[in-house]
Amino acid sequence: MDRAEAVIPAEGTRTAARGGAAVDDAPATGSVLGRIGARADPYLLAAGFFVAFLLLSVTRYDRMLTMSWDLGIFEEAIKSYAHFHAPVADLKGPGFNILGDHFSPITVLIAPFYRIFPSPVTLLVAQAVLFAVSVIPVTRGAAFVLGRGRGLAIGVAYGLSWGVQRAVEFDFHEIAFAMPLLAFSLEAVLRRKWAPAMWWAVPLIFVKEDMGVTAAAIGVIVWLRTRRDPDPETEPGTPDASGGTEAVPGQRTERDEAGGAGPRLTDGMRYGPYAMGLASLGVLASALAFAVIIPAFNTTGGYDYWNKLNGNGAPMPGHIPFATAVHTLLWILLPTSGLLALRSPLLLAALPTIGWRFISHDDHYWGTDWHYSAVLMPVVFLALVDAAALSRTSPRPWLRSYASGLPAAVAGAALALTMTLPLASLSHGDTYKVDAHTKAVEKLLDEIPDGSSVEANVGPISRLVHRTTVYWVGSAQGVNPDYIAIDNASGWVPDPLTYAKQLHPAAEYTEIANAEGYVILHRTSPPTGK
Repeated sequence: MDRAEAVIPAEGTRTAARGGAAVDDAPATGSVLGRIGARADPYLLAAGFFVAFLLLSVTRYDRMLTMSWDLGIFEEAIKSYAHFHAPVADLKGPGFNILGDHFSPITVLIAPFYRIFPSPVTLLVAQAVLFAVSVIPVTRGAAFVLGRGRGLAIGVAYGLSWGVQRAVEFDFHEIAFAMPLLAFSLEAVLRRKWAPAMWWAVPLIFVKEDMGVTAAAIGVIVWLRTRRDPDPETEPGTPDASGGTEAVPGQRTERDEAGGAGPRLTDGMRYGPYAMGLASLGVLASALAFAVIIPAFNTTGGYDYWNKLNGNGAPMPGHIPFATAVHTLLWILLPTSGLLALRSPLLLAALPTIGWRFISHDDHYWGTDWHYSAVLMPVVFLALVDAAALSRTSPRPWLRSYASGLPAAVAGAALALTMTLPLASLSHGDTYKVDAHTKAVEKLLDEIPDGSSVEANVGPISRLVHRTTVYWVGSAQGVNPDYIAIDNASGWVPDPLTYAKQLHPAAEYTEIANAEGYVILHRTSPPTGK
């Protein structure tokens, strides 16, 4: 017996389950407890990662380590939804409807919780839940195909993957909703449950404008798999694909009694048209979002991010360097799947995201920072599971052995890399302490009354959006806000009062606080504009 057979047993050493998955044969004694434990594994693992993700996000928030204005933008939009208003994000400009920036109406699902708990922490909790929930189908799907131990290894590797950790660290983003949707959809593909696979993909069109193309890719995957994979063989007396039972010799079936005996429809015939329908729907949804919906809400009547694709006014004049592209692709595929995911058609679901990132002229999209690789993680890990299963029958012993060891290898790689990734901070005592500087800054910001209008940069935003109207510093055209609050620790504003006069020539401001690197100005002149 070679190493592949020892780790991923070949046919005959396990009972073959419907759809080609392998199910451990177990002695009667203890088998019930074993099955219960195996079923609980994905949920226990998800609960553990929920705690880890939540601690990472909340401790960063408590220490005022917000990385950008994105958390504030999403909070403003969700705050508007929670009060039954259009999703206005004043940080993008006074009265700016966020649907004119990105088409992400799915964030409305957080609004009821925000109405009860009006805080940016509500968004961080929601994101931790969504990321943790995605661990369930990844772990469960891997265990279904490769066995319990391999499934746990894949689940651990996925939860600790660099793409997931970077996204959790980077405040909040709408792609959190895509994580469980992608994971449940591709898990259903592995289980040959074609209808659920497609239904889980449909809501992706409401996550972000480009995710419709990803939903279309899943439609193509289902179409390919239903045409390529043979229908699972059924034993006498077991359910068949039509929901009836395979005939036992000498016994009439329900279909016989109903006069329905005849050739059975293949999965390709039954689900192929729906798969192509999903592919068409996904492409159409993205096209409508790009060309119609977003321009309709945008103040300029267009889509602001086209310039990052065509290069007009983009941050970078050229295309992604070849070395950068190879570096990013290797990070996406090597520590997560040992490149074996390349053997699975499930990887098609990653192509839309990789494609728009690499054709962009914005170098923020090219690398491994931020949250842009998060949606690739469930795709790559479930593609690894699929490829490992396909490799079981390979005539190449080295490939069978390589595939059999990869679940443990990627788990080990994820654990090793975590030492240099955000979750490593949870092992440091200082992570859970709010220092005197942060407390002093929060006390300064408390001087701004609830309901005020404030112009601010990144530092103060997370403490103000839930109780004031916040504009981005320098972008409050036509508005003379009640207060200007800036993080000036770097000294980027040498003279705050002169800067305020440049921003709002018709208004008068006085300095009411200047400490801990933060400056707060209060308008003393009568309000004008909004």
